[in-house]
Amino acid sequence: MGKPAFAQTPPAAPSGRVIVGLSQEPTVFNPLMLKIEVDDGIHFSVFDALFRTMPDGSIVPNLATEVPSQENGGLSADGLQWRVKLRDDVKWHDGAPLTAEDVKFTLELIVDPNFRSWRTAGHNLVHDIAVVSPTELTWRMKEPFAPYLSFLTETFIVPKHVLEREADKNAAAFNQAPIGTGAFKWGSRVAGDHINLVANTSYHGEGPYIEQLVFKYIPDLTVLYTQFKSGDIDLVGRQYITPDNYAEAKTLKNRVVQLQPAPAVEQIYLNLERPVFKDLAVRQAIYAAIDKQSIIDALYYGLPEPVESYMPRGSIYYNKDLPKHEFSLENAVKLLDDAGWVKGRDGIRAKDGVRLAFTNSTTTGNHLREQMQQFVQQTLKEIGIEMTISNLPAAVIWGDFWTLSQFDSVVVGINYLVGADPDVFNRFHSGATRVKGGRGSNTAQYSNPRVDQLLEEGARSFDQARRIEIYKEIQATVRADLPFLPLFSENSVQGWKSDIKGVVSNSNTRSESWNAAGWSRKA
Repeated sequence: MGKPAFAQTPPAAPSGRVIVGLSQEPTVFNPLMLKIEVDDGIHFSVFDALFRTMPDGSIVPNLATEVPSQENGGLSADGLQWRVKLRDDVKWHDGAPLTAEDVKFTLELIVDPNFRSWRTAGHNLVHDIAVVSPTELTWRMKEPFAPYLSFLTETFIVPKHVLEREADKNAAAFNQAPIGTGAFKWGSRVAGDHINLVANTSYHGEGPYIEQLVFKYIPDLTVLYTQFKSGDIDLVGRQYITPDNYAEAKTLKNRVVQLQPAPAVEQIYLNLERPVFKDLAVRQAIYAAIDKQSIIDALYYGLPEPVESYMPRGSIYYNKDLPKHEFSLENAVKLLDDAGWVKGRDGIRAKDGVRLAFTNSTTTGNHLREQMQQFVQQTLKEIGIEMTISNLPAAVIWGDFWTLSQFDSVVVGINYLVGADPDVFNRFHSGATRVKGGRGSNTAQYSNPRVDQLLEEGARSFDQARRIEIYKEIQATVRADLPFLPLFSENSVQGWKSDIKGVVSNSNTRSESWNAAGWSRKA
């Protein structure tokens, strides 16, 4: 059997420590459960998936020995029959061997109705899972699902022998002290401060070359940068270095600071079940009243790029022909007037007994978002809209408040894709609305029958030309419906100490530490 895609000869003994600073605290350690982006730093380090997505968008083996294809017999011509072969040298952190039973257990747990899984789309099409041998399994899909290979790159395998004995998988001890197959083992956690991972010296792949990987929680972005500047942290993770500190950061000695195009779109995300947002004219008026370019230039130092789509700019599926945003208070006023929203004595508009007022939230400590909120708040007041700012700690805002659509609106950056695949079923299909009984991340509660139809067709199609047509139409429809107000796509300011080697940005993952196994530093 050949070496895996990341294989190198590991050092006799990993050495050194890297401290990653994060502005939000990782709190979900079972990788199959509802989570946010910063949790992925832990998951990519402690666990492995069958495959991985590389920076160029290619998919390579991880726990598997090869990527299934029609050519190697791993995938049938109709896309329904799958055969996956596993490495025979992988061990869990407790020393037990990884087998096909673990993969079967993982895929079945994800769709268990009693388990609070993060994503079931695609997995709910898998049936007839058969373990052929300890290193081989097969399954059938109920219907073709083109994105499934990409989904499997973020489906981290969990140990059957540990979790099967837990009656309630949602409350398992494993969820607080996970056991994986990854390059790092769970070490310790001080809630509200840091998580310490330690090297897995029996790792089957590349590395690890460092002895400790520490994720430190620093909620204030100014303090996060200050600690990078002073050397208290070694690498800046999400939300990275803020644009207002970019010019200075570039001058710091013994630091690598670079811009990296980010797939996430910064936006004002709306809960469409709120009465004020049910009216498209209101969504259009708010969007027209946002001076995006001034926000980009004045607050973000011109680093981000204004966008109209959720699709990453570099994707072949990106629709460049969407209508361009135009800042116009006149147009905003006309839209509201024409729709029957009339100003009251307090200057705030109302219609049919509903005041044109809503709350906007984001994570506390993100000073640029907070300044942007105040900027938008003042502008909206001029046209008769009341926006109340109510910010929350990350652990609160991204809990039930977000997942169960308890918000009015949120300033958030979202990467809508899994890997490089254009599928967005999990975000935009009406059946992916968790608060309405679905299993997904459609927390805006967006519903458009045409988008549902296109998402279903796109998931079944393996014809790339047709998929390009489908996902461009989805972008156009979503842009017209405005379930969220796209602001800009960031160029993240990433930084680390120059003695750390092997750091590689990957816009196809949600974590800067996706390849921490390959990091090393001088003793």
